[in-house]
Amino acid sequence: MFDLLMSADMMMSDPDGMAELLVARLGIHSHPRWRQAFDDHPYIAHFLRVHKSLAISPTRIEPQWHLDKPNQGDPMFHDFLDSLKAYQGEHRPMVTHSIVLTLPTERLNVLVDKLMRRKQRFRLAQRTPDMPFDRLWLGVTPEDPHYEPSVDGGLCIEVMANEPLQLPPETFATPAPQVPNPEPGQMIRVSARGYIVRDLDDTLRRVSANLDWEPGGPVQALDQEGYRKATMKFSLANSATLDVIEPTRWTSDAGRYLHTWGPGPYYIRIAVNGLAAKAEDLTARGTRFTWIDESEAVGGKPMIRVDPADVRGQLFEFHEL
Repeated sequence: MFDLLMSADMMMSDPDGMAELLVARLGIHSHPRWRQAFDDHPYIAHFLRVHKSLAISPTRIEPQWHLDKPNQGDPMFHDFLDSLKAYQGEHRPMVTHSIVLTLPTERLNVLVDKLMRRKQRFRLAQRTPDMPFDRLWLGVTPEDPHYEPSVDGGLCIEVMANEPLQLPPETFATPAPQVPNPEPGQMIRVSARGYIVRDLDDTLRRVSANLDWEPGGPVQALDQEGYRKATMKFSLANSATLDVIEPTRWTSDAGRYLHTWGPGPYYIRIAVNGLAAKAEDLTARGTRFTWIDESEAVGGKPMIRVDPADVRGQLFEFHEL
């Protein structure tokens, strides 16, 4: 249905400082041109990369924040954003501004037609000189720009077309591009974004009925991890997946997170070439982490889980490509 999970985002104050922190703590790549800010859309966003090539790793890491200034480009966005914060919880450490999905313009037009016929809640932002393309939010309307989960089951989805991203043509090649000679410990791509929900079956029913979006396979029961998981895949093989999770034990990490902070965004998982070498890199950076010898979440292989206290409460994980 969709081509790409555009970013693994995190909404927090001081996105500039967070971008610098992720570069220092994790080795993620930054560049001045990857920082976005407009006068008529008062926000700051960094579209960081774990690999410099978007063809290799099209899903980016996005620390961002919306400024308390008049939003001339989208006057109702502040109300929408406040409703998102209220929905996810004021004190939740990981908060999304939206799970941004992309697809070609012609398929975006088809999606809007379907939402209209199905009488679903959605809103289009006006086009502006800075953003002369359509952006679609689910679960809101122009007259009531307050998010509710009836359309997407609580996933806080935004949809936009591929074309404004200006992805290089090789991004769409088959087979998908690979790193020819990766170095030990090199990050290759964002492989998954976790998202916790209270009722996985209900979320899947809603995205199926309203968006015609289905998991990439059967729902998995990960007993050791203590959750059920639906893997939402994308047309681009190098895109990160969206892993929709329902905890089955309150004593599991995911269960404790749900019952402490509520549903919403969870892990950002990054594939690397040589996990032991990445562990050495993190140690040299002074970044604390836990080495997990066998993780059911990555097929029984080792995994690194970074201490959230070192990255402002975000949950980053590394695994072998």
